[in-house]
Amino acid sequence: MLDQSRIDALRHTAIAPQKLFIDGGWRDGTGETLDVISPIDGQVLTTLSRASAGDVHTAIAAARRAFDDGRWSRMAPAGRKAVLLKLAALIEANALELAVLGVRDNGTELGMALKAEPGSAAGTFRYYAEALDKVYGEIAPTDPNFLGMIHKTPVGVVGAIVPWNFPMMIGAWKIAPALAAGNSVVLKPAETASLSLLRLAELAAEAGLPDGVLNVVTGQGSVAGEALALSMDVDVLVFTGSGGVGRRLLEYSARSNLKRCYLELGGKSPNLIFADAPDLEVAAQVSAMGIFRNSGQVCVSGSRLLVEDCIHDDFVAAVARHAAALKVGDPLDVNSDVGAINSLTQLKGNLGFVETAVQEGSTIALGGARILRESGGYYMEPTIVTGVKPDHRLAREEVFGPVLGVLPFSSDAEALKIANASDYGLAAGVWTSNLSRAHRMVAGIQAGVVHVNTYGGPDNTVPLGGVKQSGNGHDKSLHAFDKYFDLKTAWIKL
Repeated sequence: MLDQSRIDALRHTAIAPQKLFIDGGWRDGTGETLDVISPIDGQVLTTLSRASAGDVHTAIAAARRAFDDGRWSRMAPAGRKAVLLKLAALIEANALELAVLGVRDNGTELGMALKAEPGSAAGTFRYYAEALDKVYGEIAPTDPNFLGMIHKTPVGVVGAIVPWNFPMMIGAWKIAPALAAGNSVVLKPAETASLSLLRLAELAAEAGLPDGVLNVVTGQGSVAGEALALSMDVDVLVFTGSGGVGRRLLEYSARSNLKRCYLELGGKSPNLIFADAPDLEVAAQVSAMGIFRNSGQVCVSGSRLLVEDCIHDDFVAAVARHAAALKVGDPLDVNSDVGAINSLTQLKGNLGFVETAVQEGSTIALGGARILRESGGYYMEPTIVTGVKPDHRLAREEVFGPVLGVLPFSSDAEALKIANASDYGLAAGVWTSNLSRAHRMVAGIQAGVVHVNTYGGPDNTVPLGGVKQSGNGHDKSLHAFDKYFDLKTAWIKL
């Protein structure tokens, strides 16, 4: 049971002006500071250092020195494992503090933040700590006069750029396997969600991570992110965010050292409801949470609800009933089910999608407006839009907000056609009692993750990655190591 008085005490804790974390210590950025505005009430929490390109180059140089001298890259696997396990324990010990800090910064409801941020991050660091000493090289089946050996070696310096919706969770998906493989990391958090990752760097140092192995540079993506992507001394770049930024990062790779770029670029995920779903009431409740948790600010959110036409009206009514029962409000109030939109800019964008949907002929079945304006924060009603067609903007573009578009279908073939009529391919959901249909849908839907009779929740044992314009490469699971190891062949004549 969460203690509201403890949460309120943490809510009012002053936050000192933040600095950059480079080479094991704090330093001011050479640029001007950047205000941190809380989406809870629109008030300034603190300031961030706005890293210049020079600051980023300093961080990269520190990471390169740390890698080259072997303080981490050549540490025995048991040593790296011990440090990462200690970091996981420190994250758990400070979970409430980290969660409240993150919520003040990005607006996620606390119940979800505790599980998805420090809870998930601790599990991720522990998973890769336990995995790192179980990664073996290979002996090739060669002519007996030769020995073919395949070594897995760390790539070097990893640049990581992470978004504002789940900074610790997504940050850990990238930092943990990169560190476990022996690399050094320069991390660039989002401007509107940097505080918890700066604290994570401090905990990593406390856990014994050597200086320079993890560096955090904050500020504008157009300056700090660009400098990281254009660097000739960053070996791999990993990113979660928008398609537009992802395209620029690929361009920067081509303009610099052809660094490998692994990009997770969001989605417009279809959630298919067949009349023979095992329990339509459960499907309605889970579908509502699959889009409205964290105010829809989830990359895999089921933002396109595809409903078999014979149950369309009743099912939409059920989803609307569950959505209307959600309490939207102060994300640090334990009674709130849904928190704030991350920024005023994001809120205005969400409302713009609703306006366009009406102009295109759709109907607002629930919500559609900004609420709690008097708080000074950024809040929006859970919104359901019916009468959406596959070519409408709401069916094509990622909103990244609490806006659900509903599209009917009449057959399996039509359901697949609508589901795949998207430039994205990150996630999907299928609700059916027909085992054959479920397998056909899993095979036919163009997405990296397909949920069946559930939505959300895959753990670290399975990969997350997309197809089409949802990106490339995978976070989570042992497959994430593929981004952070090079393969080196030794061909030996005996």
